[in-house]
Amino acid sequence: MGILEGKKILVTGVLTDASIGFHVARVAQEQGAEVVLTAYPRPTLTARTAKRLPTGRDNPPPVVELDVTNAEQLAGLADELRGHGFDRLDGVVHAIGFAPQTALGGNFLETTWEDVAIALHSSAYSLKSLTMACMPLMKEGGSVVGLDFDATKAWPVYDWMGVAKAGLESCSRYLAKYLGPQGIRVNLVAAGPLATMAAKSIPGFEGMTEMWPQVAPLGWDIKDSEPTARACAALLSDWFPATTGEIVHVDGGLHAVGAA
Repeated sequence: MGILEGKKILVTGVLTDASIGFHVARVAQEQGAEVVLTAYPRPTLTARTAKRLPTGRDNPPPVVELDVTNAEQLAGLADELRGHGFDRLDGVVHAIGFAPQTALGGNFLETTWEDVAIALHSSAYSLKSLTMACMPLMKEGGSVVGLDFDATKAWPVYDWMGVAKAGLESCSRYLAKYLGPQGIRVNLVAAGPLATMAAKSIPGFEGMTEMWPQVAPLGWDIKDSEPTARACAALLSDWFPATTGEIVHVDGGLHAVGAA
C-alpha cells in the first residue's frame, strides 16, 4: 500500500513527460492516488502525455482545461471535477510558472509593468486562486503543494520570475495561516534546475544547470525529476500532518552552502 492510497489529487502543469508535474502525477499514481490533470494552453498535448502515466493508455487520468488566470474557468473548476467523478480533493499540486521573455534573461531593468503583472499573476497569485477554486472539494482538509525555485537569492537571468517566486513563497505562508484552521496544509518544494520545457525557454539558464552539479554537496542531475516528485508526494501524504508554510529544498543541498 502506497502513502497516497485512496487519495484524490489534482495536478497542474503537465505538458510533456519532461514536466515536473508529470513526474509528480506518476509518483502519486504509483503511491495509490487517483489523479486528475489540468491543462493549459494545449489540452490535447496534455491528454496524450497522460497516457504515458502508470495507468496507461487504456485508463489515463481525466484532463480538465484550466487557465489559472481565467476567473470563469476557476469558478467552474469544482463542478468540472465533480463531472469527472472527483467529489472531493485530498491534494492539489501547483506546478505553474510563466513569464514573458522580456521579463527574463537579463532584462530586469527594462521590463514593463504589463509583463511583470503577467509573471506575478501566472506564477504567484495563481497559487491562491487555484487553491480557492479547489476549496469546495476540500471540506475535510488536505494538502496543497507548490513547485518553487529558491527566491532568497537574485539568480542570473531569472529576473522577474525570481520576484514572482518570492511572491509565491509569501503567498504560501499566508495561505498556510488562513487555511490551517480548515485542516489544509500549504507547502512548497524548491527544486534545483531541471530540464523542462519551461527552463529551456529562459535565455542563459544553462549557466545555472552547469554550475549546480559542481556546487551542490549531493550533486545534481538536471534530468532526474524523481527526488522532486517524491518530496511532493510525501507532502501530499499524511506523513506531514503538522507541517505547513514550509519550503522543502530538493536541490542537492546547494541552498545551504556558499561558493564552491
